[in-house]
Amino acid sequence: MTKRRVLYVSHNHPAVRPGGAETYALELHEAMRASSRYDSIFLAKAGPPIANTRRPHEGTLLSGASSSDPNQYFFHTDCTDYDWILGTSPNKDQLVKFYDEFLRAIQPDVVHFQHTLFFGYDILRQTRNTLPRAPIVHTLHEYLPICHRQGQMLRSNDEERCSEESPRRCHECFPQHTPQAFFMRKRFVQSHFALVDQFLAPSRFLADRYVDWGLPAERIEFEEYGRHAVTPAPVRESETRNRVGFFGQFTFFKGVHVLLQAMALLARQRSTDIQCWLHGANLELQPGSFQNEFRALVESARSCVTNHGRYQPGEIGRLMEKIDWVVVPSIWWENSPLVIQEAFMHGRPVICSDVGGMAEKVVDGVNGLHFRAGDPQSLADTIRRATTTPGLWEKLRGGITPVHNINESREKLMMLYDRLIEERAAHDC
Repeated sequence: MTKRRVLYVSHNHPAVRPGGAETYALELHEAMRASSRYDSIFLAKAGPPIANTRRPHEGTLLSGASSSDPNQYFFHTDCTDYDWILGTSPNKDQLVKFYDEFLRAIQPDVVHFQHTLFFGYDILRQTRNTLPRAPIVHTLHEYLPICHRQGQMLRSNDEERCSEESPRRCHECFPQHTPQAFFMRKRFVQSHFALVDQFLAPSRFLADRYVDWGLPAERIEFEEYGRHAVTPAPVRESETRNRVGFFGQFTFFKGVHVLLQAMALLARQRSTDIQCWLHGANLELQPGSFQNEFRALVESARSCVTNHGRYQPGEIGRLMEKIDWVVVPSIWWENSPLVIQEAFMHGRPVICSDVGGMAEKVVDGVNGLHFRAGDPQSLADTIRRATTTPGLWEKLRGGITPVHNINESREKLMMLYDRLIEERAAHDC
């Protein structure tokens, strides 16, 4: 039987810059390649501003992305003049020539977008123009189409979480752009989203936000990230569960500064012997003020904080061995952080902010604990409670349920692809 073919499009490759959406996209590509019914192609954005690598050959923007997988490609684009308001690039040759030629060469039956960032929303239009019969699927990983502030839905004047957008409210956050510009931004994005056959949301919270924004509810479906099964990290023998860990990117939005402030409070109080390990990357990409704050906070809590730094996905099991609790202190809504799944796969309860996708995935008192988002004192109190309450760690560890397996997710997605292909074929008739 001839395999059908799905093209996955990602805004980045995890080998270039680690990130949750990128990691999931590549894992899904690899799982789909192992299926008996679908073959998979993976296309990832390369070049500035993600990396300084240039295209290796003149005359093409495409190159191989993996020496071991010929179905992985880099698409080298230069987004120096990227229009952040409309989410599009002025260099249309990237799409109407090079991307068009790529689509015609591989002829995918389905195109599944993991992100359009740096390609531009108009890549959806080019996909439909080149492949009028191929269904388009789009997984929504955050809120960039809704929010101009990197999709974080945080107010720029006071860092409050934003629950709704409007031209007026967006103008208040970005006074250099008129309300009319934000009105046109929404219409521009939604006009391209109208070409998508099916949206997928890894959290119900995120799905609800997009329905509120204007996506038809019948075109967005909840589909949790599927993950590869792992051998759980061994549990260290100890009467105390006083070791916490952070895994992720060192950014303001991820709230690592909130964790460091909480650890500094605990260090000053000297009431417990709590140790914290930081595992993360991309600090060098953050504003200088945040880098300075991060380093100062690490120094202020040096007696109880160890900065391990960057890690590879394959190292997580080993790093989890010395950790009892995983802390997810993001100050934005989040969607479905992979680190929560990774903690659960290794049997580690999670301490997380009490908002958005985090609060949806972690049930307070069942498989983890909540604290008030953005509040270092609340986090310090929660860490103290977690590490000093006898039997609490064992109880919450026992409340962890199996993480959605990527093979189950693959089967569900193949059924979705089949249905959409049949529906478009019937529509064309």
